[in-house]
Amino acid sequence: MKFTRNFELEIFFSKYEFSVQYNIGGSDLESVTISDLLELCNEEERNQWESLYLGYTETCGAPRLREVIAETYDTVNPDHVLCFAGAEEGIYATMHAMLEPDDHVMVPYPNYQSLETIPCGICNVTGIPLDPDNNWALDIDFIKDHIKPNTKLILINFPNNPTGKILEKDKYLDIVGLCRHHGIYLFSDEVYRLIERSPDIRLTQAVDIYEKAISLNVMSKAYGMAGLRIGWIATKDKELFQKTERIKHFLSICNSGPSEFLATIALKNKDVILNRNRGIVESNLRHLNKFLTKYEYLFDWVEPDGGCVGYPRYKGKEGVANFVDRIVEKVGVLFLPASVFQSELGDAPADRFRIGFGREYFSEALHQLDEYLKKEGFSIPASP
Repeated sequence: MKFTRNFELEIFFSKYEFSVQYNIGGSDLESVTISDLLELCNEEERNQWESLYLGYTETCGAPRLREVIAETYDTVNPDHVLCFAGAEEGIYATMHAMLEPDDHVMVPYPNYQSLETIPCGICNVTGIPLDPDNNWALDIDFIKDHIKPNTKLILINFPNNPTGKILEKDKYLDIVGLCRHHGIYLFSDEVYRLIERSPDIRLTQAVDIYEKAISLNVMSKAYGMAGLRIGWIATKDKELFQKTERIKHFLSICNSGPSEFLATIALKNKDVILNRNRGIVESNLRHLNKFLTKYEYLFDWVEPDGGCVGYPRYKGKEGVANFVDRIVEKVGVLFLPASVFQSELGDAPADRFRIGFGREYFSEALHQLDEYLKKEGFSIPASP
């Protein structure tokens, strides 16, 4: 396929991601070492690791990995799980397996770009705007008004990247109901699920409540293990499963055996890992809320519902792109400017930046930024 535009986020990251001192524009959580993860193994698993055969693996994923993934759902069995080399491959393969040029797709924005760029390279796509002035609210009536006879798929991503928005449960069920009524597939990117501010707002995984749903997840985000490059979809649609598997044959073919083994260990011990990661997020959010309140004349901020990213508005006269460039050059702190989240489907906010609060050095990065802002005269304006 020919992509409609370059992956702007990855192009921006390629300039700074591995050279900057503090990457707090990233969307993943603090990772662990292999040694840390193997500490969670029992003796039998440690022996399995030491004797692991470095040959090809099964295209759909190792049977034991698919079993532990299935256990993270309510109604899924291992035969519903198809593993990939990361979530990105899962998005690419699924979109190509199910979409044809005559189809129509709907996707909210701002978004993780591949959720719109990959479908846009195949068929007609309508953007669903999230309202930045109303805590990124989604208008269900907009979806109703824009469903067409050839609408085949609605894509959603909640908790959302970059905003951290979680759809209200009634609206989520409304979308499921619309899809069921019209026979539309629902692709749900759930990579930040389990990192909500409160379990009360956690959404049920789409595959567990809708027969034509595809749920996407990955080890990179909530579990903080991006280096494993293990993602998956869960779907009960046998025909779509088979078509997607056959697309994978032209991509990675199969995953890394060591990565699949380590992902299995991580998911068997998911409560330990998720509790650690939630603790990091909660601590960092306290620091972030304090910092952004101190500089509230520079930033508009509403704490996100979930995930480990937020999308504040920058109110300085220089504009957000210049601000981000200056901060990375002068302080070594990296944010992601709104330019990498612009949509070809509608007008996304241009005065925002993504901040990621999943790293253990986050408070140190904020301290360095605070010192710089004070030195440069960004003190709180005096009252008139």
